[in-house]
Amino acid sequence: MSQDLTAYINARKLGLKEYSNYISQGRNGYLPFLDGALKNIDIVSEVDMGIVDIPLKKIRGTYTYLRSISFARNYMPLMDVDTEFAMKWQHVYNIQNKKGLSDPIKVYEYLNWFYVVEGNKRVSVLKYLDNYSYQGHVTRLIPKYDENNKDIRLYYEFMDFNKKTGINEIWFSKEGSFQELWELIKDYRPSSRMINEEDRFRYFLSAVYNAFRNIFYELGGGNLPITTGDAFLDYLKIHGIKDAIPEDELRAIMKRFIAEMEYHKGEQAVEVQKSPQLKVESGFIGRLTGRMRNEKLKVGFAHVNDAASSSWVYSHELGRMHLEHVLAQNVETVTVTGLPESIEAAPILQKMIDAGCQIIFTTSPSLINATLKVAMENPGVNLLNCSAMHSFKHVNTYFGRIHEPRFLCGIVAGAMTRTGKLGYIAPFPVNDVISSINAFTLGARMIRPEVQVYVEWMQTWNFALATPECTKRIAEQGADIICHHNTLVNRQFSREYGVYTIKRDENGDYVPEKYLAVPVWNWGIFYEKYIRSVLAGGTRLGHDPSSPGTMRNYWWGLDSGLLDFFYARTHIPIETRKLIELFKSAIISRSFKVFTGPIRDREGRLVVEEDEILEHPQILMMDWLAEGVICSMPESKGLNPLSDLSTGKIAGA
Repeated sequence: MSQDLTAYINARKLGLKEYSNYISQGRNGYLPFLDGALKNIDIVSEVDMGIVDIPLKKIRGTYTYLRSISFARNYMPLMDVDTEFAMKWQHVYNIQNKKGLSDPIKVYEYLNWFYVVEGNKRVSVLKYLDNYSYQGHVTRLIPKYDENNKDIRLYYEFMDFNKKTGINEIWFSKEGSFQELWELIKDYRPSSRMINEEDRFRYFLSAVYNAFRNIFYELGGGNLPITTGDAFLDYLKIHGIKDAIPEDELRAIMKRFIAEMEYHKGEQAVEVQKSPQLKVESGFIGRLTGRMRNEKLKVGFAHVNDAASSSWVYSHELGRMHLEHVLAQNVETVTVTGLPESIEAAPILQKMIDAGCQIIFTTSPSLINATLKVAMENPGVNLLNCSAMHSFKHVNTYFGRIHEPRFLCGIVAGAMTRTGKLGYIAPFPVNDVISSINAFTLGARMIRPEVQVYVEWMQTWNFALATPECTKRIAEQGADIICHHNTLVNRQFSREYGVYTIKRDENGDYVPEKYLAVPVWNWGIFYEKYIRSVLAGGTRLGHDPSSPGTMRNYWWGLDSGLLDFFYARTHIPIETRKLIELFKSAIISRSFKVFTGPIRDREGRLVVEEDEILEHPQILMMDWLAEGVICSMPESKGLNPLSDLSTGKIAGA
């Protein structure tokens, strides 16, 4: 009696289809084989990993060429039906169906991909049956570390993560992600007390990652140009670790999450609004909304610090008070301070919504994860985050072109310096800080081309603590004027804020002498225009879950009134004042752009061609310092990598 080869015939059809598809593209249709790939690779060691549960999706190919030509790229068989190979494949299929396969396969693991030495038919059958994993005896081949090879750098990061967790199913495209995931899960404890300590990461993989992965692919996540691990890491940063969430609830969360992940397709541009274009006329929708709204619109402001200790918060609080004053009949505002710079801020934002807030402004980029999480869970509420670096469908962002008044500060400093040496005290090398340093330097060197700008990094957000030592180091270089990146304490605009001269006091310490100029944030301008637009129906309140959403970033400058520039007329000569007003007017009218080439970096390289004008994404993505800047770059960027999402990096980039 002849053997029934139905399963083999069907599997072979899948294999021939896959093979033909690759051949039609001019590509090799057979399985990859490891032996050939290793010819020019320096393998420094082989490690016996023992018996490992191998995800079948991670089995890429076979070890030798002769084995590889029996299978298509999808591991489906290609050999004719009347061959011994076909009968053996069918026999393995029958065993799996009747009692299940049990003998481990033998594989090599290289760069977190598995290549079969023994057991190719078993893998083929299991892939045909869509099994998830199978046990194999694994030998790891470790290549020599190569600083210039990203794949090998990533693999070394993976090996460290794998050693700690035993997890090999998760892979990332971005360096540093394995360490970020480790920081998130190192203290993970399953909700079930039945899980032993040594099994917690295996349980995490099953209850958290696989639950995410299944729905991610079900909802089309596999079509995104990122790894499942990339998306999973973002998901954890926003929603945290939950291993007992109902499937329907998880699916609803994932739909909103994948809407944000669509960013990676690059099909939808971020709308960067560079000047106020918010509709404030009361059209039909606005009048209808006004009649329906009997109570005041409740607007919340959420801060990491408070106004007493942070000039940044103080400036936003001035904006809130302006809003409450000009729209007293229509708006009620509330303020919450001291939010944690992590996902732990989400419950606080949710409480604000539960208390009736229909619009919430979170004023720190570090709150973006919590803001995004709460926004996705409350589609009827508008949440905005003060950041130039992120833009999302559920959270619009807002910031200002602070480099414009910084350029004017540079003009003042360049005109007033006696030594030709200036100082700049900065917190961390984040993007708006780098562009501000460059703008200040360009302004100063426009007046005095030989000017040098000595930058000192505080490496802290505690300005009061770090400023004296930074000032001392700058003064010892011979600088006589300093530009401080921001205010130290609220309301003291005349001390260590903007541009000021320095002197030595009776104790020999360097202290501010004369206040010269200062950039000013007028957040009330933005808050008023935005809320008026909501009240008039020009800006919709709430997010339609069925709509693709709009990624919008408000990036206003001096021309909008969001930013201004003050200077001390008593200390600055009239000729310099005329020049300041000339450039200020040119910036406002947009006849002059600060970052217009030619511009060279501090190594003398031409980074902006003659007549080239840098636009929004290029300004925010600056990774160079202008000619004339003298400093060493600190290691720390002042950011928590666990708050950094792979989506919305640069609005408009």
